[in-house]
Amino acid sequence: MPLRSRWCAFRSWSRTPSSPFLPFTAPISSGRSAKFASTGSSDPRDPHDLELARRWLNAFESGLKAIPRHVGQVSFSRSSGPGGQNVNKVNSKATLKVPLATLFPLVPPLLHPQLRASRYATDRSQALVIQSDESRQQASNVDLCYEKLNRLLVSSAKEVIPGETSQEQKDRVNKLQRAQNEARLKSKKFHSSKKSNRRGNKYDD
Repeated sequence: MPLRSRWCAFRSWSRTPSSPFLPFTAPISSGRSAKFASTGSSDPRDPHDLELARRWLNAFESGLKAIPRHVGQVSFSRSSGPGGQNVNKVNSKATLKVPLATLFPLVPPLLHPQLRASRYATDRSQALVIQSDESRQQASNVDLCYEKLNRLLVSSAKEVIPGETSQEQKDRVNKLQRAQNEARLKSKKFHSSKKSNRRGNKYDD
């Protein structure tokens, strides 16, 4: 095919609106980017979530709430810890596996990120894996596993739940805010009077 004919064919193909190819620099839809940017966890400073977490922690520490044992799966293996003649001979080591999907509905949402980041969390199984071989008895090691789970829940809650402000501290903050507002209003009145005095002196002559 002559060179001119090839050039004309190329120009006609490049102008075809039904071409399946898009430019490399085609912009990404701003709406889709905003959608992905807006996704995320809830604000940990939300008053409702904080109040819910505080109530749960108080009930959990007082014994009114507890994690039922059926949420975990317990297995046993040979222990390498203390135990005298039972070491490496009896399956006394307890391993507690608690799936996060089962645990999360039982605890406030504010604790979820802390539990995912804990040293007991495993990415592969999406669970908390807690072990204990401190005792030579299986039942005692199971109890110790659940004690570690309870301590983890309490420590995670106390890390994300700020302390409640006392009434004395609230009154002090309100007093400071009122003093700041009064000083701001006094400053505005002072500047306003200065401007009015300047306008009055302008026409005195």
